[in-house]
Amino acid sequence: MSHQTLTNKHLEDYNQNGYTIVRGMFTQPETDLLYKTALEDELVSKNAFDLNDQTGKKTKLTLWYNPGDDIYGLLARSKRVVQGVQTLLGGKDVCHYHSKLMQKEPRVGGAWEWHQDYGYWYKSGFLFPDAMISVMVALSEATIENGCLQVIKGSHKLGRVEHGFAGEQVGAKIEYVNACLERMDLVYVELKPGDVLFFHSNILHRSEANNSDRARWSMISAYNLSFNKPAFDENVSSITPITMVDDSSILAGKGSKLSAKSDFLQKQNDVALK
Repeated sequence: MSHQTLTNKHLEDYNQNGYTIVRGMFTQPETDLLYKTALEDELVSKNAFDLNDQTGKKTKLTLWYNPGDDIYGLLARSKRVVQGVQTLLGGKDVCHYHSKLMQKEPRVGGAWEWHQDYGYWYKSGFLFPDAMISVMVALSEATIENGCLQVIKGSHKLGRVEHGFAGEQVGAKIEYVNACLERMDLVYVELKPGDVLFFHSNILHRSEANNSDRARWSMISAYNLSFNKPAFDENVSSITPITMVDDSSILAGKGSKLSAKSDFLQKQNDVALK
């Protein structure tokens, strides 16, 4: 079964709008295996932590830095993703900053406040937001009802917006968000399993709580170009060029799980979630 790849239209959309969607970038057998592995992986649940939104609802995630030879690392290092990042960022030395499994459970999964990813990453001393990108792979269907991602189209052109705390999350100053919403389009990014969203580090985005009876799971990998060395972050994954693997490796890995040696982020060490 074939998968979709980036086209010149995707690059045009990314530059103009701050995001682009590649439908069916991962096949059903691949996403079925990824989702099944994530659900059964004890280290995913053991190393997950909750972040409260402003209403007290909890968003759960598991985050690690170095991509391994497990199925998640094979996805993050897959040729189709890495080459897609190279195309959109315009550089060859792509590095993996971190990956995270987002777990928004039915009825209880909390919201993510309006923010820019660079609103977090700026504090680590990354100086060039155009050298950074996030890649979201839908493992289950993402709809308006179960709290899909929302983006403000074109807001990546603003530059960095001031951020402060909103609950346990870092959120953009609402005055700036409201000003953007008066001038720019709000887009609900609904995805099918296997669809991939590439989005700029400065695009404003959020998601509602999951009030449906269906879970929303996704994997988000953040990438950086090697020249963009952070001034205040000692983690070397973000400046270590990635070792790309063939696309066939995902299914060939047969659902290999995370290793106990993975460098997981712990909530008590970094509530700001870099």
